[in-house]
Amino acid sequence: MKLLPENIAAQLPPLYSQEEQGDNAIAVVKFFTPWTNWTWYASEYDPEKRLCFGVVVGHEREFGYFSVDEIEKIKGPGGLTIERDLHWKPRPLKECC
Repeated sequence: MKLLPENIAAQLPPLYSQEEQGDNAIAVVKFFTPWTNWTWYASEYDPEKRLCFGVVVGHEREFGYFSVDEIEKIKGPGGLTIERDLHWKPRPLKECC
């Protein structure tokens, strides 16, 4: 499975376009580690840099940037990789935890 296929990437607004919305910005896509509790919610995207902005939930919940290229390289036990939630329905970042 491709982590961020073009049809989903096209739904993500450009970086900085939802800055004024804060926690009300919409998380279009959710990525997660099947072996830990880390989750990335993307609300904006730069296709040239393959860089997302959104909420990252791990040790803490925080806004931040994350690289799709970097999370594609993460390997867990037995070769597990980061996955995209195929059943995710877009919702405001404030509902992502």
